[in-house]
Amino acid sequence: MNQTNDITERRIPDAKTELPAQTDAQDLEAGDLTRPEAYRLAFADPEFLLRRETRGIRLQLEMLKPDLEQQAVGIDNTIVVYGSARFRAPEEAQELLDAAEASGDEALIDRAQLQVRNARYYDLARQFARLVAEDSESLPKEERLYICTGGGPGIMEAANRGAYEAGALTVGLNITLPHEQSGNRYISPELNFKFHYFALRKMHFMMRAKALVAFPGGFGTLDELFEVLTLVQTGKSKRVPIVLFGVDYWRRLIDFEVLVEEGTISRADLDLFHYTDDPQDAWDYIQDFYRL
Repeated sequence: MNQTNDITERRIPDAKTELPAQTDAQDLEAGDLTRPEAYRLAFADPEFLLRRETRGIRLQLEMLKPDLEQQAVGIDNTIVVYGSARFRAPEEAQELLDAAEASGDEALIDRAQLQVRNARYYDLARQFARLVAEDSESLPKEERLYICTGGGPGIMEAANRGAYEAGALTVGLNITLPHEQSGNRYISPELNFKFHYFALRKMHFMMRAKALVAFPGGFGTLDELFEVLTLVQTGKSKRVPIVLFGVDYWRRLIDFEVLVEEGTISRADLDLFHYTDDPQDAWDYIQDFYRL
């Protein structure tokens, strides 16, 4: 016998290896791998996996895939950056204003001027992420912090961009929406994930988060911010630095003092977050928290 047994060889084939051998020849000939088929392997039957009854399996898969992929490249600690998807880069905002002024449309001009005004937040998010990425490079591997965003445009793009420009890996946790959206171009390709379930996406934000930085944003930003505040306040999550970037915006939007005055939160709860307008101050606050 010339057969050699390799001790490193798998004795039980992976499902990925098993699948081609078990695929119905008729399906291969027809080029149709989604045709309903009772005899098809359960994990190779998309119609079965998309049934209402198999939702629990899909939830588990959406939990596992991003977790395993991040483990594979050593992403253990992240700084999650939230903020509006509608803010533009300064150069894009200026182009919109130039076009609006050329059109003479007052409504367009007003909207474009607002974009130019808010573009500073794009720049500040980009600067902050670059600071994190550059300084983390000198930290021991187990202490390095990576930028993680919701993967979309606006502030999310800016933060991914800042880390990308510093040569660091950067994570995007995108979500399928009724309108078309894809991961921004600054996310590391192997860390560009898409979710169906908001709940699983939010869980992944928190699983590795060592800090949260919330730039001005809308309903989504508020939802994510208050989820983290609630988890920390109730002790469901260990305390992490929470930075509200854009002092005037956040103080105008939410009067936390009213909550204290009405007795719905304690004054000590106001210490759960930190206001700033400066990227270096935001990063210093996080570094001081962990004594980096």
